[in-house]
Amino acid sequence: MLALFRTVILLVVIAVALPAQAKDYLVANQAEYIEVSQSLNPGDNIILADGVWQDFEIMLRAEGTEKQPIMLRPQTKGKVILSGQSNLRIAGQYIIVTGLIFRDGYSPTGEVLSFRRTKDDLAHNSRMTEIVIDHFSKPDRFDNDYWVGIYGQNNRFDHNNLVGKTNKGVTLAVRLNSVDSRENNHRIDHNYFGPRPALGSNGGETLRIGTSKFAQYNSNTIVENNYFDRCDGEVEIISSKSGGNILRGNVFFESSGTLTLRHGDNNLVERNIFLGNGKDHTGGIRVINKGQTVRHNYMEGLRGSGFASALTVMNGVPNSPVNRYVQVSDAQIIGNSVYDSDFITLAGGADAERSAPPIDSVMSGNLITGGDAGPIFRIQDDISGIKFSGNARIGAAHANHPEGIATIKATLVRAKNGLLYPRKAKFSKYGVPRDLSPVTKEEVGASWYPKPVKVNKFAGGADIAITPSEGVIENTIANATAGDIIVLGDGEYSVSKTISINKPITLKGSGQTKIVFDRPSLFEIAEGGSLRLENLTIDGEQAPDSVGNALIRTTSYPLQSNFLIEMERVQISNLSVNKYFDVIKLGKSTFADHVIIKDSQFKDISGSIILAASETEDYGQYNVEYADIQGSSFENIGGPIVNLYRGGRDESTFGPHFDLKNSKLANVGLDKNNDSKSAIVLHGAQYSKILDNQFIASAPILVNHTVGRPQTRITGNKFTATPKINIVELNYEGEQRVILSDNVYEEGENK
Repeated sequence: MLALFRTVILLVVIAVALPAQAKDYLVANQAEYIEVSQSLNPGDNIILADGVWQDFEIMLRAEGTEKQPIMLRPQTKGKVILSGQSNLRIAGQYIIVTGLIFRDGYSPTGEVLSFRRTKDDLAHNSRMTEIVIDHFSKPDRFDNDYWVGIYGQNNRFDHNNLVGKTNKGVTLAVRLNSVDSRENNHRIDHNYFGPRPALGSNGGETLRIGTSKFAQYNSNTIVENNYFDRCDGEVEIISSKSGGNILRGNVFFESSGTLTLRHGDNNLVERNIFLGNGKDHTGGIRVINKGQTVRHNYMEGLRGSGFASALTVMNGVPNSPVNRYVQVSDAQIIGNSVYDSDFITLAGGADAERSAPPIDSVMSGNLITGGDAGPIFRIQDDISGIKFSGNARIGAAHANHPEGIATIKATLVRAKNGLLYPRKAKFSKYGVPRDLSPVTKEEVGASWYPKPVKVNKFAGGADIAITPSEGVIENTIANATAGDIIVLGDGEYSVSKTISINKPITLKGSGQTKIVFDRPSLFEIAEGGSLRLENLTIDGEQAPDSVGNALIRTTSYPLQSNFLIEMERVQISNLSVNKYFDVIKLGKSTFADHVIIKDSQFKDISGSIILAASETEDYGQYNVEYADIQGSSFENIGGPIVNLYRGGRDESTFGPHFDLKNSKLANVGLDKNNDSKSAIVLHGAQYSKILDNQFIASAPILVNHTVGRPQTRITGNKFTATPKINIVELNYEGEQRVILSDNVYEEGENK
C-alpha cells in the first residue's frame, strides 16, 4: 500500500513538472478566434483558416515561454488576407506572429501592427516575421498612422514586407514613451521596405526610432540588413531620435533622403550601402548631436544636396533644446567611400539660429572621387572643429577642398560584391573594407510574396483604335485596363459625361483629332488613375458656365495614390466661359508625382494651366512634386499659367520642383480676376528653373521664397512689355536668393 501511495505521489509530481501538451487550434471565423485566444498555454498555435478575413481587429494577449512560444499563423503562408478595417495587437511574453497579409483596406486605429494591447500592457521577447502590409493606407493622405509600432523590450521584427504607404505617418516606429520601452534591445532585420512615394508633407519617414520628446533616452535598437527600395516619403528615410542605436548592413536603393541621426547621442552607423543611380535627392547620412560614429559606409551615384547630401555634418543651435539641433561634437567619420555623388555638406544648415559649428570631431580614412564625378564640398560655416587626417580623393580637387584630404591617382574596379574599390592594394587603407556583403532584395522580406518592380504606368497595355461615335471615348476608357493606349482616329469626338480616370490611360490622336465636351470637366482623376494626352485638340466652347470648371480635375475626396498627368503635342482652347476655367486643377489631399507639358499650345483660357495651390494651411504640404513645361505656347491666359503653393516653415520635403523652358507667354496673367497679378506664381517652391522663354505683354513672375535654401534660377529669358520679376524673401534676412542672368527686357536692359 505504501509503495502504491509513493507511485501516485511521483506521478503527480511528474504531471506538475511537465508542461501541458501544446495544441494547434484551427479557427475559421472571428468568434472561434476570440474563444480560443482567451485560454492559451505555452506552445499553443492558433491557425487562421485560409481566406479573406474582413474587418478583423486581432488582439493576442498571451504568456509563452522562451522554449514554448505561442504562435499565430495562417493555415497556408500567403493564403490569409486581412482586409477592410483590420489590424493586429500583441501583448505579453514570447509570442510569434507570422505569415499574414494586410491588403485592400486600412487600420481603423493609429497602427496596423502593434507590440502592445494598451499603453500599459506591452509585448516583450516577441516576434513578428514574414508579415506583409501592402498599400494598406488610410483614404486621406494626411490622416496619420503608423504601419508598425514597436513597444516593450527584446522584440524582433524581421523578414516582413512593408510596401506602398501613401498616407502621413511613419512606416515603422520604435516608441520610447514608457519606461518599459527604453533600452529595449529590439532587433529590426531583413525587412523589405518597398516603395514609399513622395508624401508632399512632413511625416513621411520610413523608419523612426524615438521622438524628440524622449531623445535623451537610449533605445539600444539594432536595425540591420534591411533593404530600402525607392523610399521617397520625405528627407529622412531613417530618423534616429534616440541614443545607443546600431544601424548597419542596410541597403538604400534609389531612395530620396538620408539616414538621419536627428536626435540622441552615441549611435553607430556602419557598413550601410547607398545606391542612388543618379536619381534626384538620393542621399547618404546626416549627422547631428554628440558621439556619433559613422564608419565603413558606401555611397555611390547620389544626387542629393544640402540636408540630403552624400554626407552632411550639421551646424547646431547653441545650448539647443533636445528637439532642435544639438551641436555636433565627438563625431567619428571613418573609412567611408563616396563615389560619383554630388555633394558633401559640412556645417550644414548654418543660419542665424543654427550658428554652432561642429567641434571635437574627426574625419579620417575616407575615400572620395573627385573632378567632374564630384563630390563638391559645400562648407557653410567654420569647420576647424573637424580634424581631417588620412583621407584620400581620386582625381582633381575642387576649389573648396578641405585640407587633410590627399589627392591620389587610383583606378576603381568593381568587385564581386558589386562595389567599387581601388585596383591597387596600397590604397586599401582608404574607404570601406573589402568584406562588405550588401544584403540583396531576395534575402529580405517574405520569400513567398512578390516584390514590386519599377514600371512605366503608361506602358504594358494594349493599343485600342476607335473612330468617332456617341459615347465611344467614355465607354472605351471604362472598359480599358491599366496601361492601355486609346488611339483616336480622325474627326470630332463629342463627350457628354465627365470621364473618371481610375487607371493609367493614354489618349493618342492622329493630329486631326478634336474633342469637345459639354460638362464642367472633361476628365476626373480618381483613385489609381493617371492620364496622358498626346497629339490631340480639345475645345471647351460647349462647356457650361459652372463654378470650378477644369478640363482635368481631381475628385472632391482625398486620393490615396500619387498620380501622373502628361500632355504632349496637345492644343487646348476656349476654356473661357467661366472666370476661373482651369486646365489642370489639383484638389486637397491629392498629390501628383509629376505634371508634364511638352510641345503644346494653350489659347483663350480664363484660369490657370496648372493650379496646384489647395494646401493653404501652411503645414508644409503641397500638391505636385514636379511641374515641367517645355516648348509650349500660352496666349490670352487670364490667370497665372502655373500656381504652385507650399506654405509653412517645414524643411522635411524636397519639392515642389518647377521647370519652364523654351516656351512663349503672350497676354498672360492680366485678367482682372487674377488676384495674384502674376503670370507665374511660385510660393515655397524649392527647385525652380525658368530658362530661355519669351514673355510678351504679360504680368510679372512672382517668386515667394519661404524656408530652407531654395534654388531658383531665371536665366536667358526675353521680356517684352512685361514688368520685372517680383521676388519676396518671407523668412530670410538678406539679399534675394534667385539667380538672375542673361534676361533681356524690351528696352535692352540686362539683369
